[in-house]
Amino acid sequence: MLTFQDLQEGVYDPNILKAFFLAGGPGSGKSYVVKRTTGGLGMKIVNSDNAFEKLLKDAGLSLKMPPEEEEPREKVRGRAKEITAKRQMNYIQGRLGLIIDGTGREYDRISKQARELEGLGYDTHMIFVNTSIDVALERNAKRARSVPTSIVVNSWKATQANIGKFQNLFGNNFIILDNNDADEDMMFQIYKRVKKLANKKVQNHRGKAWIANELRMKKRK
Repeated sequence: MLTFQDLQEGVYDPNILKAFFLAGGPGSGKSYVVKRTTGGLGMKIVNSDNAFEKLLKDAGLSLKMPPEEEEPREKVRGRAKEITAKRQMNYIQGRLGLIIDGTGREYDRISKQARELEGLGYDTHMIFVNTSIDVALERNAKRARSVPTSIVVNSWKATQANIGKFQNLFGNNFIILDNNDADEDMMFQIYKRVKKLANKKVQNHRGKAWIANELRMKKRK
């Protein structure tokens, strides 16, 4: 008889083989959005910013990212990306549900990663957190780890330019949230859409084959 833990882990996990890319530049409010729209679903968050901030503090570097600390900061950033990549690899080996946090500036990189995940059996999705440039700049100024204005502006422009491409790439699995002044009702509506997609049976034929094989192996034990 299957235990509750069995049903929530591994091949019985309802979120298995689901990957949600999160897109939005600095100041878009992604951190808040991901908590409100994916919290409690049990998916693994892949975000190098978390490791980056911790390593910055450990190294005694400022979260305000002053230009005079650029060289040691970039070494820390590289280390954070290495740590995050290893974690993501472990999650993917178990085909666990993923939330891959990013800005959405680099369409080619995200497209390549989405195709690779689909090749492993994942159904891929995107949550695009959209804001005006004025709101992004205002929020960035209030962050503990703010970034230079030029980076916010350039990131916003690059991310905006990719909206249409992402819509074509993810199709019906593309969710856009206007987060200029999103209220709790809007967040709840997005949460319901995300939950429905996360709990939906895997559509990818490679994913279906992987699940069937895992179930056969479990029956032999």
